[in-house]
Amino acid sequence: MTRQIRFNAFDMNCVAHQASGMWRHPDDRSSTYKDLSYWTDLAQLLERGNFDGIFIADVLGTYDVYGDSNEAAIRNGAQVPVNDPILLVSAMAAVTKHLGFGVTAGTAYEHPYPFARRMSTLDHLTKGRVGWNVVTGYLPSAARNMGHDDQLEHDERYDVADEYLEVLYKLWEGSWEDDAVVRDRETGVFTDPTKVHEIGHFGKHYTVPGIHLSEPSTQRTPVIYQAGASPRGIQFAAGNAEAIFVGASTKAGLKATVGRIRDALEAAGRDRYSAKIYTLLTIITDETSEQAQAKHEDYLQYASQEGALVFMSGWMGIDLSQYDPEEPIGNVKSNAIQSAVANYQAANEEGGEFKVKDIARMGAIGGLGPRIVGSASEIADTLQEWVEETDVDGFNLAYTITPGTFEDIVEFVIPELRRRGAYPEEYVEGSLRHKLHGRGDRLPEEHTGARYRYAKE
Repeated sequence: MTRQIRFNAFDMNCVAHQASGMWRHPDDRSSTYKDLSYWTDLAQLLERGNFDGIFIADVLGTYDVYGDSNEAAIRNGAQVPVNDPILLVSAMAAVTKHLGFGVTAGTAYEHPYPFARRMSTLDHLTKGRVGWNVVTGYLPSAARNMGHDDQLEHDERYDVADEYLEVLYKLWEGSWEDDAVVRDRETGVFTDPTKVHEIGHFGKHYTVPGIHLSEPSTQRTPVIYQAGASPRGIQFAAGNAEAIFVGASTKAGLKATVGRIRDALEAAGRDRYSAKIYTLLTIITDETSEQAQAKHEDYLQYASQEGALVFMSGWMGIDLSQYDPEEPIGNVKSNAIQSAVANYQAANEEGGEFKVKDIARMGAIGGLGPRIVGSASEIADTLQEWVEETDVDGFNLAYTITPGTFEDIVEFVIPELRRRGAYPEEYVEGSLRHKLHGRGDRLPEEHTGARYRYAKE
């Protein structure tokens, strides 16, 4: 049976998300990110293409590692200016029926109590189509703007995240019983107070004694997304994640990462396939291979290699302005996204070392993920090859221009995959969790969060 390929769209409430400089292209609409119509139009387009969802990234600081300054980031529009991702979801949900929404929010700088209510509200308004991309932070500038000298060490950030999720699971899963809301018009009782419970959390980082402020939503806990592939990140994902985003510059690197994640899921007492794994990818396509290649060459005229190095420096925690373009990335210690460094310390497809100039060239379109160029048939061949050889579930698709990249994928690639029986023809009914895993709206029993459900004595 042909394996089904899954697509997720990767975007951000800003101008230059992964491809710095492309906002200058005449067909790009990213500078209209401030207009609600940009997001509602995009949501309807993605739903026509049966995308699992749209994953909206976010940062709370500027990229200022490159050149020890944020000037290059500001000059290139590299994820600054950037607006809040969560406020977009209600509008997109109102014009769609099935599309899922993965919103990024960090565990470092917002207390879990108000955040729990915010996500429950979205789960109510979307009828169970919301997910949360859990990030621990990686930009020192964000830490400084929140009153800290610097961010915590990499693994310590995950220790904080562990308790953060414990608080949230207690609120989402354990505070309200399923039948707490009775809406009894005769007695005037809306909610039975004996079935609403204080969580009594008194931990190392957080104190939350009271009840959750929201009644249970369709999923209760939103689908948990995670995007860290470091050893500590994988450990965190093994207990919590239901969809995992990774990035790898080679098939060999991706296969190794996917294998480690699946092994960790199994070691945590979960099924090896209990989390969908999407790898970052940028597709450039057209009716013919020649037209696709011409489109690629056109795009390269607008790409900013300085902007790419700004991003890479922030993601890797290394000031790449200090390196000669011909210099390889050696053994450096990162307090940012450790998997980003590891990707470029590994061998490239030819078995050689990645150099700084390679990082600038590759990252100019597509960020931390590779880009593939070709006709629909060529793209489909490559996608199926990657899925077959790496065991990845699908692709987190970045754009070169927006919405043009997504329009091309819907027009050319998806029909070709469907002809091969490798892409869904329609959505499954139900919540985002059920659409992804086919096991209902709630967390499965083996998930870490399920242990916090209220249990009657």
